[in-house]
Amino acid sequence: MCKLKVGDGMGYMIGVDIGTTSTKAVLFTEQGEIKETHHAEYPLYTPDSLTAEQKPDEIFTAVLSVIKQVVAKSQIDKSELTFISFSSAMHSIIAVDEQGKPLTNCITWADKRAASFADELKENGKSEELYKRTGVPIHPMSPLVKIIWMKHEKKDIAEGTCKFVSIKEYIFHKFFDEFVVDYSIAAATGCLNINELTWDEEALKAAGISEKQLSKVVPTTHVLKSMKSDLAYALNINEDTPFVIGSSDGVLSNVGLGAIDKGEIAVTIGTSGAIRTITREPLLDEQGRTFCYPLMKDKYVVGGSVNNGGVVLKWAKNELAKSETTVAERLEMNVYDLLTEMASKVNPGSDGLLFHPYLSGERAPLWNPHARGSFTGLSLHHKKEHMIRAVLEGVMYNLYTVLMPLQALIGEAVEIKASGGFARSEVWKQMMADIFDEKVTIPESLESSCLGAAVVGLYALEMIDSIDAVKGMVGKVHTLTPIKENVEIYKEILPVYTDIMKCMMPHYQKIAALQKESDEAQQK
Repeated sequence: MCKLKVGDGMGYMIGVDIGTTSTKAVLFTEQGEIKETHHAEYPLYTPDSLTAEQKPDEIFTAVLSVIKQVVAKSQIDKSELTFISFSSAMHSIIAVDEQGKPLTNCITWADKRAASFADELKENGKSEELYKRTGVPIHPMSPLVKIIWMKHEKKDIAEGTCKFVSIKEYIFHKFFDEFVVDYSIAAATGCLNINELTWDEEALKAAGISEKQLSKVVPTTHVLKSMKSDLAYALNINEDTPFVIGSSDGVLSNVGLGAIDKGEIAVTIGTSGAIRTITREPLLDEQGRTFCYPLMKDKYVVGGSVNNGGVVLKWAKNELAKSETTVAERLEMNVYDLLTEMASKVNPGSDGLLFHPYLSGERAPLWNPHARGSFTGLSLHHKKEHMIRAVLEGVMYNLYTVLMPLQALIGEAVEIKASGGFARSEVWKQMMADIFDEKVTIPESLESSCLGAAVVGLYALEMIDSIDAVKGMVGKVHTLTPIKENVEIYKEILPVYTDIMKCMMPHYQKIAALQKESDEAQQK
């Protein structure tokens, strides 16, 4: 295990995670112990079923707030802050002018307005070649596809755009007046050649843009100093505090969980979800079911992300459990605790009720924005608690269908490490162990992306000689073991779940079209 090259004196580091609905900052000691945390939320603007945007300056304000608050609450001296390192959600895009001012909102990964252009790339045969070059399946989430959409549907904006940037690039420009992008966020655009780690000519040609319209690609260990003096004063930090560009949230979650060796798989379930592993070279699935993003020149993250994680349970709470929400408020308890308690009283497999959780379309393994959710097997004996459990199981079944192609690439998992909001539920955690038929290790601290960012920062400043040092920073963990009887039930169900998924694939686009017609009729 790599040892820290720091002295016994107390130094601190901040990991900042810019998420889809909130930004969090965690102040760590240089040994990885949490000293202080703070988070700030902001809205996701969804005026219709396709649009999912945010205001860039609301997110920048949140970044300033969380850094300022952890420094203030911890009462550390500014000289004790060694560096700040960043994690960020992938696939965001902002069109900016020559001064770096936004011409659009921040269009997030959840935005589906580019769906028809993704369909067109698949139909004309370009998607497979682009995937082989970039490691990113063609999907409306991809900034490459969003740029094509913008050049067709927002021509005035596209013509006036100097650069297309992500939210992290925008924030770094606000701090330093430079446009730089790390390997991982660059790869997430669908425009980076993952073998050369440079912008890909064929992808740029497909998007209809030049390399000048994108930021300079830099390693995840790239360091910037000499931030704007007024911002340093507002944050109460030194102007020369090193800012490490870091990587994307999913990639850094692997690092923060310590899932960095061969066969170690990280699973994250928050609003969305993902399964990932780290390899020494790019690995691509023949059927294009997985992504591949670089972390460093000799480390790549391979896996699949899903749209439908905790957001599906939130839907179930809002639409199926309004009375339970009222009860939880009266009892002053968390409504999700009440729902998972209800689910725990139902047999594994929900007595033959299956739920496909594609309420927001789907990324891995379908990469189909038209996919829609469904209950299958619903009968008169099923109750609300069956539906709640089926929803929880459906999220896990879907993640299992991502695990299968991942294991086909790397072999059987050596260890599964999990994090995210789902880990607060004992029932949901046990489902993962039972459905995956693997031991699942979950750290007590759920700050994996922030810790991953901090570890990359330590490595960037040569305070550790390898990111392997994270193994000594993860802290206490809890391990769940599969329950044999449950495993046997789920083994019987999983092929049925997968067969239904395949049977429904030809119908999703038609169903989505019917829903679109209905939406348009209601708007008239």
